[in-house]
Amino acid sequence: MEINEAVQGLTALAHPSRLEVFRLLVSLGRLCAGELAERLELPKPTLSFHLKELSRSGLIESEREGRVIFYGVRVSGFRDLMHFLTEDCCQGRPELCLPDSKRSGRAGSCC
Repeated sequence: MEINEAVQGLTALAHPSRLEVFRLLVSLGRLCAGELAERLELPKPTLSFHLKELSRSGLIESEREGRVIFYGVRVSGFRDLMHFLTEDCCQGRPELCLPDSKRSGRAGSCC
C-alpha cells in the first residue's frame, strides 16, 4: 500500500458517521443500505455519500442482489491499511508487540 492509499483510507474513517458505518459492518457483517440507515438513524442520501467514500477508499465493498445492495467490509483493504500502519512497529521486533500477560492483555512495550 502506498502512502496516498493509506491517507485515503484514514480520511474515510476520520468522519464519525463513516467510522460508525465501518464498525457496524465489522461487527455485524454484510448489511443492506436500508438497514444501515435505520440502525444509524441516517438519511439515505447521507448514508449513500458515506458508503461511496468508504467504497472509494477500498475499505468496504458492495454486492447487488436483485434490487438490494449489500455492503460489507473489504477485508483485504482493511488488512492492507493495518499492515501499512504497523509495518515498522517495534523497531522490527514483532515479539515486542505481542500481548504482555503482566499488563492485563495490553500490547508490549512498543505500543
